[in-house]
Amino acid sequence: MNRREFLAGAAATAAQSLLAQKLPFPVIDTHIHLFDTRRPQGVPYPDKDNAKLYMPALPDRYRKIAKPFGVVGAIEVEASPWIEDNLWVLDIAAKDTMIVGTIGDLEPGKPEFPEYLERYHRNPLFRGIRYGNLWGRDLGVEINKPEFINGLKLLADANMVLDTANSRPALIETMVRVSDKVPNLKIVIDHLPQLEPPAESSARNQYESNLHELAKRPQVYVKISEVLRRVEGRIPTDLDFYRPRLDQLFGIFGEDHLLFGSDWPNSDNWEPYGTGFKLVREYFIAKGRAVAEKYFWKNSVAAYHWIHRESSQPQA
Repeated sequence: MNRREFLAGAAATAAQSLLAQKLPFPVIDTHIHLFDTRRPQGVPYPDKDNAKLYMPALPDRYRKIAKPFGVVGAIEVEASPWIEDNLWVLDIAAKDTMIVGTIGDLEPGKPEFPEYLERYHRNPLFRGIRYGNLWGRDLGVEINKPEFINGLKLLADANMVLDTANSRPALIETMVRVSDKVPNLKIVIDHLPQLEPPAESSARNQYESNLHELAKRPQVYVKISEVLRRVEGRIPTDLDFYRPRLDQLFGIFGEDHLLFGSDWPNSDNWEPYGTGFKLVREYFIAKGRAVAEKYFWKNSVAAYHWIHRESSQPQA
């Protein structure tokens, strides 16, 4: 090994050591996906053409990736519209105490929704459902149907959560309407840093007004997840590039309503787990330990009431 190779290797080792540096408190990851591409019936996600994702994404693999960063628990979020996959995920979660909760896939407007909700709610790991711009659904249309709202009311009465999917300005406006119709429903808005605000001034003002309106509602939470973005074919990894958008969301929603989520393994479409973790760690640690702890685990307890399964997992 020559000197240049030695220095390059030492630099890479130092960088990895920095990325893997643990926080002085445990971390709960509120957004991971589980699937097994080896199943005979296949999977609805990811696509076979996605070489980065098309491999089994199961708790044992996740644990090896996330544990070096101080992650002690994770909430699984649905990656399938197949009704039977709610049970499949719960069976997988039951075998690994790293999983502290699951967010399933049920359609509140369907006649069978009350039955399915009651069935899955018997399992304490089942913490809510995800619905939005996903699987060909349109939340903006569905909330005009009384049966859909009745389903959301059942969800709220069970103290479960509605996670959103694929944030867009129209979805943010729709979430204001959902909250108006079901005021006691806990709402978690996923991946808001990935949303590109409208360029046109009036549309942008309306979008920001809707964010401020949601921030007034104590039952609404936002995941600072999918922070990384691809810009002109590259993915910046410097915090300063992302700081303005993070500052905006922190300024609107405050320290009590932001949650950490990695979006693993979907995050591999951008960069490995540690790259995104390093960005949010740097941002929130700069705000002091008390704020960082809220973001990295305490707020997740209030939002999800996840299930404590290991001694390493924190308790409120």
